[in-house]
Formats: sequence, structure tokens, C-alpha cells
Amino acid sequence: MASISRVRERAEEQTTSMSEDQQTTIRMLANDLHRLNQSVMKAVDAGVSVELVRSARHHGGDGNWGDLLIPVVVTNRH
Repeated sequence: MASISRVRERAEEQTTSMSEDQQTTIRMLANDLHRLNQSVMKAVDAGVSVELVRSARHHGGDGNWGDLLIPVVVTNRH
């Protein structure tokens, strides 16, 4: 669980030179990633393997971009 709480810490460290609006957006992203990581762990605990794969890259027009993800889920059948 320590690495999950690190998501928020890393986001905070990286926002020092950003505008207030950018900082707010990054905090929201960090919270969403925290919830995503919790969901991945729950899925693994429920017996499936989960891989997050980049499905596309969103370009904002000013040289900014972000990776969009999809889950690849594998069920182990015994």
C-alpha cells in the first residue's frame, strides 16, 4: 500500500511550478489514480490479472499530451 500513497506525494512534488488550476487538476488526477490502483488490487485479489495498456495518446494542441489506458484482464481458470 505504500506505493499507492506515493502517487499523491509524487503529484504534489511535481506541481510546485504549476498554476493553481493545473495543481487542482493534478490533485484530481492523483486521486483518480489512487482509486484506480485500489480497483486493480481488488481485481487481483478477486482472482484476475490486470494489465493497463496505452490505447491512445491525447494531444492538447500546445505540445501537451496524455496517455489513455485500457485494461487487459486475464482470468486464471482452474
